[in-house]
Amino acid sequence: MSPSRKFFVGGNWKMNGDKKSLGELIDTMNSAKVHSDTDVVCAAPAIYLDFARQKLDAKFAVAAQNCYKVAKGAFTGEISPAMIKDCGVTWVVLGHSERRHVFGESDELTGQKVAHALSEGLGVIACIGEKLDQREAGITEKVVFEQTKAIADNVKDWSKVVLAYEPVWAIGTGKTATPLQAQEVHVKLRDWLKSHVSEEVAKSTRIIYGGSVTGGTCKELASQADIDGFLVGGASLKAEFIDIINAKH
Repeated sequence: MSPSRKFFVGGNWKMNGDKKSLGELIDTMNSAKVHSDTDVVCAAPAIYLDFARQKLDAKFAVAAQNCYKVAKGAFTGEISPAMIKDCGVTWVVLGHSERRHVFGESDELTGQKVAHALSEGLGVIACIGEKLDQREAGITEKVVFEQTKAIADNVKDWSKVVLAYEPVWAIGTGKTATPLQAQEVHVKLRDWLKSHVSEEVAKSTRIIYGGSVTGGTCKELASQADIDGFLVGGASLKAEFIDIINAKH
């Protein structure tokens, strides 16, 4: 990892937890020794954003797991960047594979959401990744480059964007891309940014890996030159999340 890119670890709590269990997790995190040279962001369910922001130590940021593409209106069940900010929350996860594949959100919609969230001043963790049949068909690059383009076309300020590569076949399956498989895609993504955005953006943008990251796999993944951190699912609800945050140390 380039010294100019600060290590970044996101915990995606997904649709898990209640005030009791999340309160216990937050207590564990608040009392843990974590290195100050790592950015840590916890993505809480929308209904617990306020709770998480009030309870978590200020050294940890909070993210929403999704948002809509406009500030307000007749969009039952949605939340906007304005509401997210009103809770003191500073990040949002967009384009997660579950939003794409369970809820049918398109590349185009993801791009529109990215544009609006950034215009409102939120940091964006933008997710991309291929499914197993796409990897086996040899079209990983085609898929992730198309998804990245839909995001990049909507970004003016890359300093507020973290790109999360999450091979869909590795999410929640217990299968992790090998450090070399992950590094290979990260390098190609960085090259794509260099060619299609700028060399400066390619150098400075953090590209993090997600997909069954655990306390056991994190150190080797973190040692790869172009893996700048993680987006962690299940393990972010356990004490081992602290080991993952400290993977570089």
